[in-house]
Amino acid sequence: MSSTRTLVSPAVLARPRGRAVYWTVFTGVVLLFALAFLFPVYWMVTGALKSPDEVARTPPTLVPEDWRVSGYTDAWELMQLPTHLWNTVVQAAGAWLCQLVFCTAAAYALSKLKPVFGTVILGGILATLMVPAQALVVPKYLTVADLGLLNDPLAIWLPAVANAFNLYLLKRFFDQIPRDVLEAAEMDGAGRLRVLWSIVLPMSRPVLGVVSIFALVAVWQDFLWPLMVFSDTGKQPISVALVQLSQNIPLTVLIAAMVIASIPMVALFLVFQRHIIAGISAGSTKG
Repeated sequence: MSSTRTLVSPAVLARPRGRAVYWTVFTGVVLLFALAFLFPVYWMVTGALKSPDEVARTPPTLVPEDWRVSGYTDAWELMQLPTHLWNTVVQAAGAWLCQLVFCTAAAYALSKLKPVFGTVILGGILATLMVPAQALVVPKYLTVADLGLLNDPLAIWLPAVANAFNLYLLKRFFDQIPRDVLEAAEMDGAGRLRVLWSIVLPMSRPVLGVVSIFALVAVWQDFLWPLMVFSDTGKQPISVALVQLSQNIPLTVLIAAMVIASIPMVALFLVFQRHIIAGISAGSTKG
């Protein structure tokens, strides 16, 4: 029986001194990485609690000398964050729903229905991943403008549907679903849509969670495309509004607005982190 080679042998870990050194190094590395990831978040949150003079001070202060919550309240009112956050939610939710429906249907068709020239179609879809995103901006804008969709959430929803990466991710997961399960459902009288709804989708919750996160984050953090299609300030998402409304705004208020804008995505990850990790693990083991 072959044994797995590790950096620290079991014999060393069996000794008290070896265990002490191992756990000391392990704890130090974990704390170092935690500090590297969490310190920028701490710096941003506390920066909004400082006065403008203290934020610009050199050397900077780690802890605010004078705690001020007014930065957050001013950001909420002066930068009209409720309006722009709601615009972002509407745009992200619509893009997520459209992408989930159409990408799932296309992936299911390519994976299980085996259409004629399915391989060629999939190859053409994957070929779009080789095209730089910047090269598609002008054709997309002209198409949206010709359809009269400027300043309309559909200008965000419809282009988001054509996501080759998420479609391929779903297809790869669907390929791993045993054919016997689908054939058993078909023998019981289930049609194609019934199989998709009752069998495939419940088994695909992990990858659907990952695709959902990718879709929401892509819309939430996008800047260039919303800037081009939303000339009406009242309809702009938070990513564009933070730049457009940052003129003559104190630095502490701007930092507070960035903190507020990042809260929804952080909360979304914390709530669905189990499904996200499960989806990534499932994709790595089955792919």
